[in-house]
Amino acid sequence: MLLEFWLVLAVCLIGPFSFAPAEAKGFGAYLVDVKPQEVFPGADHFGPKDGKPAAMAAYKGDQVLGYVFEASDLGYSGKPVRLLVGMSNDGVIVGMKVTEHHEPILLAGIPPEKLDAFVNAFIGRNIVEAAKKTSAQQVDAISGATVTAIVINDSVTRTALRVAKAHGLAGFAAPTASGAAPQGQRVLATVPFQAATWASLLGDGSIRRLHLLNSDVDAAFQKIGVGSPEPFARAGVPTDDFIDLYVAPVSIETVGRSILGEQDYKSLLASLEPGQQAILVAANGDYSFRGSGYVRGGIFDRFQLVQDQTTILFKDRDYHHLGALADGMPVFQEIGLFRIPVAAGFNPTAEWRLELLAQRPTGPTSKAYTSFSLPYSLPARFVTVTAPPAPAPAVAAGAEQEDAAADESAPANHDLWKQIWRAHAVEIAILALSLAILTLIFFFQDILVKKPKFFTGLRIAYLIFSVVWLGGFTGAQLSVVNVFTFTGSLLSGSFRWEQFLLEPLIFILWCATAVSLLFWGRGPFCGWLCPFGSAQELVNEFAKRIGIRQINIPHPWHERLWPVKYIVFLGLFGLSLNEIATAERFAEVEPFKTAVMLHFQREWPFVVYAAGLLGASLFINRFFCRYLCPLGAALAIPGRMRLFEWLKRRKQCGFECQLCAKRCPVQAIHPLGQINPNECVYCMQCQVIYWDDNTCPPLVMKKTGRGKKRPPQGAVPDFINMPVPPPTPRKSYGESKAPAPTA
Repeated sequence: MLLEFWLVLAVCLIGPFSFAPAEAKGFGAYLVDVKPQEVFPGADHFGPKDGKPAAMAAYKGDQVLGYVFEASDLGYSGKPVRLLVGMSNDGVIVGMKVTEHHEPILLAGIPPEKLDAFVNAFIGRNIVEAAKKTSAQQVDAISGATVTAIVINDSVTRTALRVAKAHGLAGFAAPTASGAAPQGQRVLATVPFQAATWASLLGDGSIRRLHLLNSDVDAAFQKIGVGSPEPFARAGVPTDDFIDLYVAPVSIETVGRSILGEQDYKSLLASLEPGQQAILVAANGDYSFRGSGYVRGGIFDRFQLVQDQTTILFKDRDYHHLGALADGMPVFQEIGLFRIPVAAGFNPTAEWRLELLAQRPTGPTSKAYTSFSLPYSLPARFVTVTAPPAPAPAVAAGAEQEDAAADESAPANHDLWKQIWRAHAVEIAILALSLAILTLIFFFQDILVKKPKFFTGLRIAYLIFSVVWLGGFTGAQLSVVNVFTFTGSLLSGSFRWEQFLLEPLIFILWCATAVSLLFWGRGPFCGWLCPFGSAQELVNEFAKRIGIRQINIPHPWHERLWPVKYIVFLGLFGLSLNEIATAERFAEVEPFKTAVMLHFQREWPFVVYAAGLLGASLFINRFFCRYLCPLGAALAIPGRMRLFEWLKRRKQCGFECQLCAKRCPVQAIHPLGQINPNECVYCMQCQVIYWDDNTCPPLVMKKTGRGKKRPPQGAVPDFINMPVPPPTPRKSYGESKAPAPTA
């Protein structure tokens, strides 16, 4: 154990420092390891940063070949996705490199080659032409990481256009020193409020409609070579609505008050900054315009606004859910209010369009994409032409970066988690019922274990539920990464309950696990609720029933192997103190993502590793749980604080009988009789034996009366596994030898 102690100490001390970033250069620490040729072929050095957004001229000798800039936006993880982009003087992207991302599915679930292929597809693209594309001609995505792909696509195009305008590239005129504003601007007219019906607003163009049947979408996919979604998804009835979508600018008083009603319109105005605009999106049909990307990643990945060369993506903090519109208005399945960020520079009087992204599975994990466009132009009665306002005062140096940082750190909509919980009401109810059943099993265990066949069937049924429903259907698998995320948010001061409430099933499971640690230790989760742990036990049960011989690890070896998982946990924890992304990579020692979340749809090394651990369970029950699981180690440490001892033992356990120790599926019982709570998964096999007067040797002796007489000298009952030693005082767990008997 001394060697193990020094290994743990070394990981904890070296972990936070060995991965420290190098000295920042260029755009910061992200440019440290990037050479000019990697993002701008032919360039031999960069010039100083210049302009807003910041860009560096790429030189070959004294010749300016173009500019290099950083594109950045928040990704699915809620953390920045950063790229360095090289753009030539004519607006063509010549190089790209991802310098930072924290996307969990890209860190572990999707190979780097797919990300590289996606990024390399930008090379050779003219950013002005790319911004003008309106349909399936310009839809790019990474299967399984759509949100991340949209974020990259948007941030690169948006930032490239701003750089081109700031430096006079791609045909844009160079900015003048005077900065004179154009005359004759179109602005919003001051129009007195007039109540209007839905039909009248739809008739005058204040509300626009995009109506797609399933047959329309089928035809669009067939044009790009994608046929029927079967067998990977259910095909819709051709004449049914794919989506019947409506959009309207509700920040216009006549439109907003008429559609929303007085109270909701006042609430909307109170949430808008001066000059900020908002739109309503409402729809019926089989397809959801919201999707699910905003739930965890905070990005609405199924639609976007496009105005000129600017693309506007909406995030969860821009969104407000509505249950219904004003009286007299139509009823919709989905209604959302979306505030357009002020930084987007949106002009409500100019033409814009909404682009709806449709997706279709082409395989178990792959998808194809196409889009449909809904143009919008504000009715003439809401627009007037006037002289532009005086130019705004110059922004102090660094203010733009501070505003961007403040925008990124703004808290998400506090009501979002409530909407998510309502949307998952059925799953939450099923989980709550299953936890209630498990609680009853634990509280009434003394009654249930007296009926061995019934209890065994009940336990197997619960394990199947954990594998099929918790793991296969909902993907509710806790991970040691959750521990690191929680700890990191506390240490950094960024902790918000809303961040963890966004995943209701995971949140409920963690709460239930935390409470159970006080009552029973790690057993309830590890032994009953963990999908991968349950799968291991079911595999082992199958192996025993078909006659596969089990391997019994000698106790001295077992004692030296189970501390390995604590070493793994402490090493990962040390890494997480410096960078959670690094810890996430090494946390692949957990096969949960491969087996439970991605259903083995990964690269072969991950699949072989996860399948190998399940295969090991054919011979050693819960091999991974016993010796490698860092989550089990993380739960065992606070589990030492449990308040009750529910598992009963007799004075003969370990001295006159070792039956429970030999039959314990995970060898959590010491040969001398003590139960090791750190290793116990609460299968209650020992309690079944404890109450069975046909199995437990002390009860058998009492039942038959054989314990009343001393057996003949040298005779040992055939059901006792070891000679009966003289009575000895009981000792605490961990003592190597029993004290000598007294005279």
